[in-house]
Amino acid sequence: MAKKASAVAGAKIVGERYLRSKRRQNPEGRMPLMDHLRELRNRLIKAAVVLILGMIVALIFSNQTWRLVTRPFCEAAINGQTGCKQVGDQLVISGVFDPFFLRLKIAFFIALIATSPVWLYQLWAFIAPGLYAREKKWAYLFTGTAVPLFVGGAVLAYLVMDRGLHYLLSLAPHGTLVLPSVDTYLSYFIGMLVGFGVAFELPLIIVMLNMAGILTHERFRKYRKLMIFGVFVIAGMVNPSPDPWTMLLLGGLCVVLVEIAELFVYFNDKRRARLHPDPYAGLADDQVSTVDEAEAVDADSSRN
Repeated sequence: MAKKASAVAGAKIVGERYLRSKRRQNPEGRMPLMDHLRELRNRLIKAAVVLILGMIVALIFSNQTWRLVTRPFCEAAINGQTGCKQVGDQLVISGVFDPFFLRLKIAFFIALIATSPVWLYQLWAFIAPGLYAREKKWAYLFTGTAVPLFVGGAVLAYLVMDRGLHYLLSLAPHGTLVLPSVDTYLSYFIGMLVGFGVAFELPLIIVMLNMAGILTHERFRKYRKLMIFGVFVIAGMVNPSPDPWTMLLLGGLCVVLVEIAELFVYFNDKRRARLHPDPYAGLADDQVSTVDEAEAVDADSSRN
């Protein structure tokens, strides 16, 4: 036992000496370009394997995922019918290979969302070593807030999607038969989820701009009306459904989130003012220039 313990202790000493020598040779921890490429390749392979496994699981439960995706369409009243039970209230597939590619497309979309924690971690593990501690803290804050906001927007889009479909399909002239294709519906479905998710990221962008020192509460208050107008414009651009109710709902909720972000900006500016008081606060412009000239003279005299 004594020989084994001494052997383990010797191996640890050798390993520590090796690591110290490597740090002396490369104190900044820089990695050669080929090592970076190999690291990127390994991360991509891991993400791709997990994504493929997720697609296989989604294909096994393809009937359940299909019902999940088509629920908003089947709940929308089309031609006075609901439930996807008869012609005029069903999605249409026109190609021979479309059913196969349809299952693959839905499986990929479901797997991309379900495995997002894994491939996002692989992306983070590749980027994180090159960041400073402060940058890592900002990245953690951004990721930890961006994901819930995006998911919240996507869930809201899923819940209100049937009303948008009912409005759009009810615009068909009287006497026409509405037969939406599966590809058209999937484009609308994905566009609604992504559009609502991206719109819900607006308050996070405001907070990050404030933390970076670009957007202050004074500027926010000065351009409040213009920002609110911009929020509705962005909500209308990212929303694939042109019906007014969906646009008003998305724009209204984004404005509420922006107002919450404004509270953060206000209190963050107050905190900054306490930690770093402005030496020019309360001075007129001519007084500020006088103070600057005096400081410049003092600096020149100290150098001399």
